[in-house]
Amino acid sequence: MVTCPVCDSDIDVEETDVDEGDTLSCDECGADLRVVGINPLEIESADEDDEEEDDSFVEDDEEDEEEDEEDWR
Repeated sequence: MVTCPVCDSDIDVEETDVDEGDTLSCDECGADLRVVGINPLEIESADEDDEEEDDSFVEDDEEDEEEDEEDWR
């Protein structure tokens, strides 16, 4: 049993049935979850990972723009 990080509901999942990187869905709130550890079983919101990837993409774009400006000068 593991707790949903979004709504704190219990999720009944067997540790032997999942691998690291698998995705689950919370029956209570419908959140997409990702298995990040299997011993002990740990899950996190898959939506948080998507937001972090989006943020890093924006930062990379800003750095590229600054480099382009320096090259232009």
